[in-house]
Amino acid sequence: MSSVIRPAQNPGDASVWPHRLALILACATFPLLFVGGLVTAKGAGLAVPDWPTTFGYNMFLYPWSKMVGGIFYEHSHRLVASTVGLLTIVLASTLWFKERRNWLRWLGVAALVMVIIQGVLGGLRVVLLEHMLAIVHACLAQAFFALTASLALFTSAEWNRPSAEEPLIDNGKLSRLCAFTTGLIYVQSVFGAVVRHTGDRVDAHLLFAALVALHVMFILLRVVKYHAHRPKLVGPAKILGLLLLIQMLLGTGSFFGKFTPLLGLPIEFLVLLTTAHLVVGALMLVISLVLTLRSYRYSAAPTPPVREKVLTEQFSL
Repeated sequence: MSSVIRPAQNPGDASVWPHRLALILACATFPLLFVGGLVTAKGAGLAVPDWPTTFGYNMFLYPWSKMVGGIFYEHSHRLVASTVGLLTIVLASTLWFKERRNWLRWLGVAALVMVIIQGVLGGLRVVLLEHMLAIVHACLAQAFFALTASLALFTSAEWNRPSAEEPLIDNGKLSRLCAFTTGLIYVQSVFGAVVRHTGDRVDAHLLFAALVALHVMFILLRVVKYHAHRPKLVGPAKILGLLLLIQMLLGTGSFFGKFTPLLGLPIEFLVLLTTAHLVVGALMLVISLVLTLRSYRYSAAPTPPVREKVLTEQFSL
């Protein structure tokens, strides 16, 4: 973690393109999650029975006039995924030739490897008809989105210059809390994928949802109480709290709409509800990860000299 929190040695010479491309990639990955969620919610994952072709056509030459029904959702998912794959290649190449931080160059390579694996998993899901592949595909999608957000943060001006912030004097409590919460959110997304694809393990999904809610409240209380003067922590913490409220509403609606007859929701509305639940969960994962990375960075000694100040904060939570 210490190597990740270090800024570039010559921030003035850093190219702006890695950050721009990383932002574009992260922004393109988010709608890919939404489209993928629609494919699952509508049961359109097997609307196109072949891969990498589409009904024998080159994927990029398939006629728009034939994109109807489930084919529209599945083929659109493939096209958006291909765009994300192309952007990942461009970003990884740019990082390799423009980025001076070696660990960040290899992180770009890791993103490229991950997107290739993700594409292969998606294709094999169609060919082999395996539910497990669909679940792994969904879980890896969340991890890839988190990685793209990390790349956008690491290539930003914030990470390219030495931190002027005074270090957090809390014995790493906030960073550990944020890291643990990020892990809980990801595990909950794993059980969410199981629920979406099989209808099983609703109990585990609800349990981890409760744990996530509790830990997000811990983060919000700690940041607001002890670090209110740090806007780069307060802002994401408040956004995370707001997303939690939205997610709880979406999750409640999704549960009663899918597993009980109480609400009697139209199928199209239920599809949008469950898909929104998926993407808000992905946003929570990313915001929690940003908080984790920033808190670890602020817990390290700053590179430039800062005025000496003894902090006697006492933390309890």
